[in-house]
Amino acid sequence: KGGKVKGAQQINVRHILCEKHSKKEEALVKLKAGAKFDEVAREFSEDKARNGGALGWKTRGDLDPAFEAVAFELEASSTTNPKYAEVKTGFGYHIIMVDGRK
Repeated sequence: KGGKVKGAQQINVRHILCEKHSKKEEALVKLKAGAKFDEVAREFSEDKARNGGALGWKTRGDLDPAFEAVAFELEASSTTNPKYAEVKTGFGYHIIMVDGRK
């Protein structure tokens, strides 16, 4: 298809979930300094995704709508050089990256 990032039906997604804005900001500082996404997730994420923040393959409709709106727009990247985005949901503050799209 001609769309650049559009069109994925599934994404292999990781996130870092922080309850407090200040903790999310600390995690962002680490990422900007070049830390690997999965290592930052293990250190900072407050959910069950201890597996380097991996949530696995998700289909549209599986996730919180606000989270999904951001996640499905992200291009795939690697944990060593992540392209990430932020979103706030009822769960807290997320930093999201996508490992794969299909």
